[in-house]
Amino acid sequence: MEYIFTLKYQLADDDCEPDALVERLGEAGCDDALVGIGQPGRLALEFTREADNADAAVRSALVDVRRAVPSATLIEVAPDLVGLTDVAELIGVSRQNMRKLMLTHPGSFPAPVHEGSASIWHLADVLAWLQAKGSYSLTEDMLEVASVALQVNVAKEGRRLARSGSEELKALVG
Repeated sequence: MEYIFTLKYQLADDDCEPDALVERLGEAGCDDALVGIGQPGRLALEFTREADNADAAVRSALVDVRRAVPSATLIEVAPDLVGLTDVAELIGVSRQNMRKLMLTHPGSFPAPVHEGSASIWHLADVLAWLQAKGSYSLTEDMLEVASVALQVNVAKEGRRLARSGSEELKALVG
């Protein structure tokens, strides 16, 4: 099956030569990715990767990028953190429709990761909620990729929290 996802990285100061990056990524097996290097110090790779499942697709891409650019730091696997507009575009409804769903189901609609003028949700949570409602046709690959992206991003943040050494904070949040 084919899985579409994006890996976003922060580059080391000495690893920002665009042509060399693209060459190394191709040699490391990332020839199925569209490479974005427009923002200084950042690298975004939109993969369309064949694999048995989304987990294998994302993991193999992470390994390939690590081999090509070992100094790069993973920022995010996408799609994961989304606004209502993002979800609406993915499932083919209007933003107003998504907002109405959120407002008419306040007890069951997933809680946002960040609430404010621009609230943000984990895509996997919203897709699971929509799937449970049963009135939206969601592709299995979209559900799988969103779930894997969430897992990788949470694991990455968990490692960061573990390095902070605050046992009291760990107890409070988890």
